[in-house]
Parts: sequence; structure tokens; C-alpha cells
Amino acid sequence: AYNFVPGVMAMVLLLVCTMMTAITIVREKETGTMEILLVSPVKPIMVVIAKAIPYLLLSTINIFSILILSVFVLEVPINGSITLLLGVSILFILVSLALGLLISAATETQQTAMFISLIALFLPTVMLSGFMFPVENMPTRLRVVSNIIPAKWYYYIVKSVMIKGLGVSAIWKELLVLT
Repeated sequence: AYNFVPGVMAMVLLLVCTMMTAITIVREKETGTMEILLVSPVKPIMVVIAKAIPYLLLSTINIFSILILSVFVLEVPINGSITLLLGVSILFILVSLALGLLISAATETQQTAMFISLIALFLPTVMLSGFMFPVENMPTRLRVVSNIIPAKWYYYIVKSVMIKGLGVSAIWKELLVLT
């Protein structure tokens, strides 16, 4: 449970934010409604932000749900600062939303956006973030590749804050990477 909770947090946030944001915006492009939204009096950046905010709110609810379940069902204590944990989680949500926006800008169909989200982000998150297999035991090439996966850094932060009870002084490098 102590490894499971941080890994599930990273996977759920990455899936909800990245895949759903990418699919939503690509769906608007496919149906032609994005062009209508872009010629409206609203600025294009506001259209994009309006598409991302619901997933920010949904992911925040997911964080609270996962933390409540982990404490009361799995009996995993939150040893560190809950404020720091929530702040870092919001930062990771913003990173995931940005990745979803990047995928939506690069794709033209919903299937392509979903495929890229699953293959390029979800599988590396599961395999290379340290959730399933320790990064220290991986070959050097895979350790290097794992450094570009945001979920790896979030997973380390959640483990450090939630399980070990550490503060900002112990996770500042990982925070810089996510930022």
C-alpha cells in the first residue's frame, strides 16, 4: 500500500488530465466547433483555459478521494504536510494538463490523441516511474529515459512527503524538475 498509493495518484492524475484534455480539444477540432470558438469575441487562450479547468477541478477531487481512501481504507498515514502534498499535486496536475494541450495541438483525431496519451505517457509512467519497478534496478538507458517522465518526479515527491514525512528541503530538486 505504501508504494501503491503514490503510484495510483500519479497514474490517475496523468490519465484524467492528459488524455481527457487532449481528447476534448481534438474533438472540438474534429467537429469544427473549435473554429467557431476561436472566431468568437473570447480570446483563444481563454477557450483553451476553459477546456482545461474542469479537469483541474476533477483531478483535485480525485486527489482528495485517493488520500481519504488511502488513510481510512488502506491505513497509509500522511506523515508530512498535507498542504505541501496538495500543492505539489496541483503542480503535477498543471504539468499533466500542459502535456494534454501539447498532444491536442499535435494531433488531428481523437484516436491519435488517445493513442499518444496511452503509449507515450501512461505506459512509461507505469514502467519507468518507479511505481512497478525500482528505477535504481533499471539499465542505465532506461534510467536516463525515466528522467523525462514527470510522473517519476511526482511519485518520488509523494513518497517523500506522504510516507517519509519530509519537507520542501528534501524535495526541492524534484519540485524544480516539475516546475
